[in-house]
Amino acid sequence: MGPDLAPAGPRGQHLGVAGERRRQRIAAYGVCRDEAGRLLLVRASPRLTVRGHWFLPGGGVQHGEHPLDSLRREILEESGLTVTLGPLLEVLSDVRGIPDDVSLHTVRLIYEVESWEGTLRPEANGTSDAVAWFTFDEVARMPLAPYVRRVIDLLP
Repeated sequence: MGPDLAPAGPRGQHLGVAGERRRQRIAAYGVCRDEAGRLLLVRASPRLTVRGHWFLPGGGVQHGEHPLDSLRREILEESGLTVTLGPLLEVLSDVRGIPDDVSLHTVRLIYEVESWEGTLRPEANGTSDAVAWFTFDEVARMPLAPYVRRVIDLLP
């Protein structure tokens, strides 16, 4: 794991750097597979510092928003698909540096997507610029956000 993204420390321990500003973000992501077992991924747009990397569909939970509502909204925005969500699969936590000397702590709620419907299409003018289904062999060779690899390692 690179220096820009590290797991959060043990309970009660903060791994930030003295003097930097701190932010915390809660995000929800979905593990969505098609009938062939391929995984749905979205690519970060050029607007982001992680541009070109592939992520699970999902994103930030807005203030006052329930994580499941957030995830349904994000998947619809990023892919055009309407989803039925299943169980919570995992909770991940990581800390990374972002521009302006900010330490960003992200708590990621990872849910199973039980079913989906709709026509796949990329997000227009958003934080992602492409969406597609990939086999796990294809995913192994792609530039992924580190948390995506952690999630894939957990999948049966």
